[in-house]
Amino acid sequence: MLAHYFNLYKQAYHGLSKNSWYLSLVMLINRSGTMVVPFLSIYCIQKLHFTIIQAGFIMASFGLGSITGAFLGGKLTDKIGFYDLQVGALLSGGVLFLVLGYQHTFTGLLIGTFVLSVCNDSFRPANSTAIAHYSSSENKIRSYSLNRLAVNLGWAVGGGLGGLLASFNYHLLFWVDGCTNILAALLLLKLMPRSMVVNQIKDHISENIRGLSPYKDKIYLIFIVLAALFGACFFQFFIMQPVFYKIEWHFNELFIGFLLALNGILIAVIEMVLIHNLEGKRKPLTYISAGILLTGLSFVLLNLVPNTGFAAIVIVVMVTFGEMLSMPFMNAFWIVRTTNNNRGQYAALYSMSWAAAQIIAPSVGSQLIHYGGFKLLWWILGTVCLICSIGYTLLSKIMYNKKETAVLADL
Repeated sequence: MLAHYFNLYKQAYHGLSKNSWYLSLVMLINRSGTMVVPFLSIYCIQKLHFTIIQAGFIMASFGLGSITGAFLGGKLTDKIGFYDLQVGALLSGGVLFLVLGYQHTFTGLLIGTFVLSVCNDSFRPANSTAIAHYSSSENKIRSYSLNRLAVNLGWAVGGGLGGLLASFNYHLLFWVDGCTNILAALLLLKLMPRSMVVNQIKDHISENIRGLSPYKDKIYLIFIVLAALFGACFFQFFIMQPVFYKIEWHFNELFIGFLLALNGILIAVIEMVLIHNLEGKRKPLTYISAGILLTGLSFVLLNLVPNTGFAAIVIVVMVTFGEMLSMPFMNAFWIVRTTNNNRGQYAALYSMSWAAAQIIAPSVGSQLIHYGGFKLLWWILGTVCLICSIGYTLLSKIMYNKKETAVLADL
């Protein structure tokens, strides 16, 4: 039995390029140092004595910078290449984290947070483009899953270490975050030779969408709107659901932390094997639709099941499987619509959709709770997820009817 499971894992990770592993290692180190952002609002209020409104403006500036950085990162990736932009974003982000730790005024922190976020999030499109560049058509989804694994493990390490450091000195968060950014850049320089994007990936996209701007790709724009809506729902798992567990279900912080950690653990243990067994068996949009529907059902169950620890664990498992079914195949969707000349812009628009979702989620979620309570929030999230699931199903049918290309028909 153990040999069977070992063989499953061996097959799941087999065939990934050396550079895909290097990129994931760089991402792991970078995300392991991500600890300023989760504690930034607490730092502003408790240590710098800002008002809640001021703290909200600073977090909003981070979100705005994230969208701006993703947009600029996509443009620059297609112009100067993913390698130089990744190194530049990591180094500049590292320095700016150190500088931000010495900003103690509202204006200084507001501007500093925006500039930092622009530099930091320009890394994402470049990294996504690099993963596509170093993966083959047979392993591209698993390559992105490996990268997601690194992100989740890094967040788990960064969140836990950040809480420990914050209990001693909040200023340490800025130093660790900055130094890990710089370390990730140096590691990238060491492990991978300097490279520009070259035409090594065989382009299977048909002439009617070759080199198309993502802002003129109507199918992709529909996909992005649905992704942003789903993202705004999914982020409630990390933003409002813990609050719900504390206020309504009266769980303690230790158990809430376990529930959040369970999400990362399940992804680390299951996702690569799951993707390896699902890839190529059905159309990716089918998996995306099913994953979103499962996530929506998990939110609805919060209104229907008793407030027990077992129920909470089941709901976390459902959310996690919904995430594992949908998000890796979302990456597969946009990759096949790209060429080496526009891949950065496609990656940027996808990153921007999730950055927008991060801004929408807390503002809309808090308003729904204020006016209708948590029950209203969960019903609406379930409904929006249902709409997104149906939307992706219809999108698949539209693409079939239009018969864009043989490659796109596989979506």
